[in-house]
Amino acid sequence: MEETDREIVRLLAADGRMSYTDLARATGLSTSAVHQRVRRLEQRGVIAGYAAVVSAEQVGLPLTAFISVTPLDPAAPDDAATRLAELPEIEACHSVAGEESYILKVRVAAPGALEDLLARVRAVANVRTRTTVVLSTPYENRPPAV
Repeated sequence: MEETDREIVRLLAADGRMSYTDLARATGLSTSAVHQRVRRLEQRGVIAGYAAVVSAEQVGLPLTAFISVTPLDPAAPDDAATRLAELPEIEACHSVAGEESYILKVRVAAPGALEDLLARVRAVANVRTRTTVVLSTPYENRPPAV
């Protein structure tokens, strides 16, 4: 990817609502040239979408935790990610190397809700879990270093 495209990606990663005019000003290109480049970046999948960053605390989900998931039966099919997709409290599911198979990032309203979610995770996916509760988040959702 050429440097001008990298700059456009950096700018949009920091502010997905940045106008084509502001992107043009920041990159030294014309507005139409920026528009074409953004469209190409979208078509190539470099820019996968645009989303609002929602404050979990403000919507009543102040407790964040990471749940490490290990299958109870290692010989069983690895379909835990598919089974867990129905649980809306799971914000992210990462397949990982190591003792665990997956690490889930979850957000819930209170410790009781986390306890309930853990029971549902174990039942739905037939797994054992290890949980780490987040005490604070110094930073999150940083743009990638492109």
